[in-house]
Amino acid sequence: MSQSAPSSSDGTAAGSERQFFGHPRGLMTLFTTELWERFSYYGMRAILLLYITGAVVDGGLGYGDATGEAIVAVYGSAVYLLSVVGGWLADRVVGARRSVLYGGIVIAAGHVSLAIPLEACTWLGLVLVALGTGLLKPNVSAMVGELYDRDDPRRESGFSLFYMGINIGSLTAPLVVGSVQRAWGFHAGFSVAAVGMGVALVFFVLGRRYLHGAGDTVPNPVRPEERAAIVRIVALVLAAVAVLYLVAVAVSGSWGGGAFVDTLSYVALVTPVVYFVVMYRSPKVTDAERPRLLAYIPLFVAAMLFWMIFEQAATTLTTFADDRTDRSVLGMELSPAFFQSINPASIILLAPVFAWLWRRTNGRPPTPYKFAMGLALAALSFLFLAGASAVVGEGLAPAWVLVVVYVVQTLGELCLSPVGLAATTLLAPRAFRGQAMALWFLANASGQAITAQVVQATTGVSDTAYFGWTGVVALVVAGLVWAVSPWVMRHIRSADEAEGVRTAGA
Repeated sequence: MSQSAPSSSDGTAAGSERQFFGHPRGLMTLFTTELWERFSYYGMRAILLLYITGAVVDGGLGYGDATGEAIVAVYGSAVYLLSVVGGWLADRVVGARRSVLYGGIVIAAGHVSLAIPLEACTWLGLVLVALGTGLLKPNVSAMVGELYDRDDPRRESGFSLFYMGINIGSLTAPLVVGSVQRAWGFHAGFSVAAVGMGVALVFFVLGRRYLHGAGDTVPNPVRPEERAAIVRIVALVLAAVAVLYLVAVAVSGSWGGGAFVDTLSYVALVTPVVYFVVMYRSPKVTDAERPRLLAYIPLFVAAMLFWMIFEQAATTLTTFADDRTDRSVLGMELSPAFFQSINPASIILLAPVFAWLWRRTNGRPPTPYKFAMGLALAALSFLFLAGASAVVGEGLAPAWVLVVVYVVQTLGELCLSPVGLAATTLLAPRAFRGQAMALWFLANASGQAITAQVVQATTGVSDTAYFGWTGVVALVVAGLVWAVSPWVMRHIRSADEAEGVRTAGA
């Protein structure tokens, strides 16, 4: 990539524009696009489980809680799996800008389909939103990076502003969509999400001139001689998915939706294993890089289990908010969707505190210990919820219980998530560094795939037992990750010494 910033038609360097909080004006385009896209996604997600499990007479689909939770979990897993495909298509076929545009159009069509009160339109809408999000999600961030020179000191703060847009969208969406759903029904709520995605598309299309060509080029276009090999790989992947579907049918004993949910779960769990094996055995990976790859495995497991707990905001925690929580506060009844706004609100308040803390401690403790801390905090949030469930028994837990759960999980997110992608890019072999984002997405996909399986296997289990045992298992794994952290650091140091570089995060 060129070291010079993209230039506008009047010769002004995009990197020198100071029209959006001192950043290139293209950041405003991407900031508002992502804000409204996240508004649409989190707004839809906030009421999705309530819709799937709601009584038919109330406008829902009438599925059981466990089935609904499994569907929502595997849907979230599919979004992250498809993000890997979306990143590849942008890099090799259509470019980031067109990938975002096409993805946004598909997402908007999906939300419109969800707004139609027919069950067939529901499933079509979910497929479209997943496909569109897979195209859009990884590529908006990539375009932000293209607005800056590699050595532009504004790059980090630009991403911080962009991240703020994500949190503003995810903060306001559950509040707005949840309120609309309670007043006018589920499909009215989905309509609000559709409007949000429409606004995102308008900002993106009208703001194209401020992007100065960011995302227009295809970085590594498919060469004619590669096409046959790509077709073979796609055929092999489809055949593997078909085999996994047959395994799921054999396990579940049916050809229906349960087998489909299980198939997606298996794909999400198998894919990272294949990814690691391919990388480790690749001749492009040096002997010095293999210790780093081994060192990343405990971090990946920690991230996978963290996201397994964290992403239950849309599944088991929504069910708990709906069925087990006293939502009357100061004479008002809160929507179950309200609680999903606590995490982004906490991020906005606490992220500057953590940024200051890491600066004060010079980035310590090292990365693997931060992963262990993040997972431990997520585990403690579930243990706390299990305790609260045991205390109230058959009664309702006060609303502040879920507030505490979400705040503690946010503390864990701030320990693990900001350093996660950095660790992934640093520890991935050079030949695979461009695919590091895909590897990070797979941790989330695998975590939600585990949830899809666990909620089905624990049907009828009490909330105390479910949250308690999940918390215990996660806390044990966090302890193991902490225990192997010195081993992880030794492997990183040995690889760095072999290449003559200073160990990061030591």
